[in-house]
Amino acid sequence: MHEFTTPKETKKEEKYENIILQIKHLVEDEKDIIGILSNISAAIHQTFKWLWVGFYIVKENQLILGPFQGPVACFRIEKGNGVCGMAWKLNKTVIVPDVEKFPGHIACSSDSKSEIVLPIKKNNRTFGVLDIDSSELNTFDKTDQKYLEKIVNIIEKKLC
Repeated sequence: MHEFTTPKETKKEEKYENIILQIKHLVEDEKDIIGILSNISAAIHQTFKWLWVGFYIVKENQLILGPFQGPVACFRIEKGNGVCGMAWKLNKTVIVPDVEKFPGHIACSSDSKSEIVLPIKKNNRTFGVLDIDSSELNTFDKTDQKYLEKIVNIIEKKLC
């Protein structure tokens, strides 16, 4: 059975395919993880124009703010708190169509309406999370998850 996609989905997938190639080339000879995360957050933000794109890194049993693009953000997040803390605790991608309906949502920006958070692993432990916020409801879906997990995989390979 043939599966059809809408032009919007195709365009989004094309953007992801292009940015994944760009990121692979961008980071292939770089070893500094902070520099890598900085340029990846910039590349994603520039491509999709989402409200906030960035990383939180596990330090001292908390998520600590790392490289990002967008408005100011929370410095520290406890495990299990907010969408980022929940993705860390559950060890899986969390997609939130409406952050106002997410129990315990941490409102770093009142402009945030939907969110996706993906855990990043190093040696079977959570190194940190990729956090993306949109100023629109229902922004993220399984297509975003699929391609953002590919980007996370690129990061994980640089952590080995």
